[in-house]
Amino acid sequence: MNRALLTAAAALPLILAANVAMAQSHAGHAGHAAPTAPAQKAHPKAQKPAVDPHAGHTAASAQADPHAGHNTSNHAGHTAAPAQADPHAGHDMSGHAGHTAAPAQADPHAGHDMSSHAGHTAAPAQADPHAGHDMSGHAGHNMNAVRGGPNIPTSVDAVGGRLVETPPPATALAAPAHAADLLFDPAVMAASRKQLLAENGDIRSTALFIDKLEAGFGDAPNSYGWSAFGWTGGDINRFWWKTEGEGELKGKLHEVEVQALYSRAIAPFWDVQAGVRHDFRPNGEDTTHLTAGIQGVAPYWFETGAALYLSTEGDLTAHLEAEYDQRITQKWILQPALEVALSASDIPELEIGSGLTSVTAGLRLRYEIRKEFAPYIGVEWNRSFGDTADYIRARGDKVDETRFVIGLKAWM
Repeated sequence: MNRALLTAAAALPLILAANVAMAQSHAGHAGHAAPTAPAQKAHPKAQKPAVDPHAGHTAASAQADPHAGHNTSNHAGHTAAPAQADPHAGHDMSGHAGHTAAPAQADPHAGHDMSSHAGHTAAPAQADPHAGHDMSGHAGHNMNAVRGGPNIPTSVDAVGGRLVETPPPATALAAPAHAADLLFDPAVMAASRKQLLAENGDIRSTALFIDKLEAGFGDAPNSYGWSAFGWTGGDINRFWWKTEGEGELKGKLHEVEVQALYSRAIAPFWDVQAGVRHDFRPNGEDTTHLTAGIQGVAPYWFETGAALYLSTEGDLTAHLEAEYDQRITQKWILQPALEVALSASDIPELEIGSGLTSVTAGLRLRYEIRKEFAPYIGVEWNRSFGDTADYIRARGDKVDETRFVIGLKAWM
């Protein structure tokens, strides 16, 4: 018995040392039971509550679990240590209102290649330090500077949606208008520019247009007629000539009209014209007029013209016309046309009454063999009005007439 007691007494220190070593090997393992701290003896005197050493200090961020991702299967059966109580639980924290929490620590592995750590458990993502914060106080602040983006002005920053353009420096306007004048005689360069303008911007040209060269067939005797014009000059100033006439195919010539005009461009598509018109008639009643008018291309490509004629006898007449080319294909073109004649007074020797004297409407379909050569067929209607119609009835003719026409349109 005494020998057993001696053996137990000798083994007791070894057992106690083994227990201490086991406890130290498990120290710091989250979730495992830590050795119970020995109870302190009650102090005979009441101790004052210790002042919180963290009062007013910034709370440190939570430490990551050192065993995250570790295999703890070998510790099966061990009792997890209870979570430590919050040392501030039950304390009045109202005095710490407005203290700024410490910012979350940056990820130490940011930008590192983690491919070699396949299978390891990633640490939980840090929470956004601004989550839940009221950002209304930053309204209108430019956050690009915070993000690091460039502050480049755009049209949104300018008045009227356009970027502000700074004027050129004064030195940019200090040199001559033509840089060549710095190297050559300015007088010689001025003459060269004038010659260049004459050769490229003031070209002389000549053109001839046969607008109508046709024969007509209808109730009245078969007839023929023509209308042609041309010009010579530049883009601004030109000399124009015009001629038209009609007669019977097997009879006499009714009338021939010739005009000589000065034309000046007043807009890209409009010219004003002034000159002289002379009418030739078989009965010897020739008439000369002063004429002034305008012609050009109206919107939607209506070719229009208007002219006033003042005869040597003091008679004032007017003539209006318009036509339009409706392209059906690249070769076939349908052309409606309208002409209106007016007179300010009665002209008995010419059988013309005052007011609206006549209206002529035509429709011609042409085929452009070439741009410069196009035969056509069509129909034309003519009607006289007022006192002019009375003169026509008096000589036994009809006041309105419809005829079919065939002709040629060309230019060169």
